[in-house]
Amino acid sequence: MKPVLGALLVCLVACAAASTPKPLPAFERVMSVEPRLVGDLAMTDQDGKPARLADLAGAPVFVFFGFTHCPEICPTTLQRLAMIQRAQPKQLAGVRVVLITVDGERDTPAVLKAFLGRFSPDFVGLTAPAGEVRNLALKFSAPFFKDPPKDGAYLVQHSTRVYALDKQGRLRAELYDVDAEAVVGIGRALLAE
Repeated sequence: MKPVLGALLVCLVACAAASTPKPLPAFERVMSVEPRLVGDLAMTDQDGKPARLADLAGAPVFVFFGFTHCPEICPTTLQRLAMIQRAQPKQLAGVRVVLITVDGERDTPAVLKAFLGRFSPDFVGLTAPAGEVRNLALKFSAPFFKDPPKDGAYLVQHSTRVYALDKQGRLRAELYDVDAEAVVGIGRALLAE
């Protein structure tokens, strides 16, 4: 009986070690987090098709919560990510970039598709009802809120962070004011797992 228990214990320790990823490399403006699942949500992609975050499992994903009417942060962040991917296509082959809109009222699939087309045909846009996106965003620690409308126009205040998910869909890092070195380093580390 004891050899069986010993073998079981060795297996449990080995299995736990295999499921616990190695720490990510350190970069300025990158905060590694304890790996955790952030949940899933039925959404619609920029082509009007049903989509879920879980559909992207198997590849690392950079997630950004933003919106198409954003005057500065969203276009700047997406442009940086697109430029980094174009400059390092081999290093980042297989890494996905996903924009989850925090303004589902205006960001229809067609609007998302036109907006993301300005940056990269490979970027994925996802939309869902605001309350559901809010619950998902809170799991990322990415709160957002809609400003009071002025003359019918409004902005949505949101996180500027880019979130890195590993191949299993676990949140692994938060990138602040993304730069090429950090995006490539985190992307490569997640691809290598």
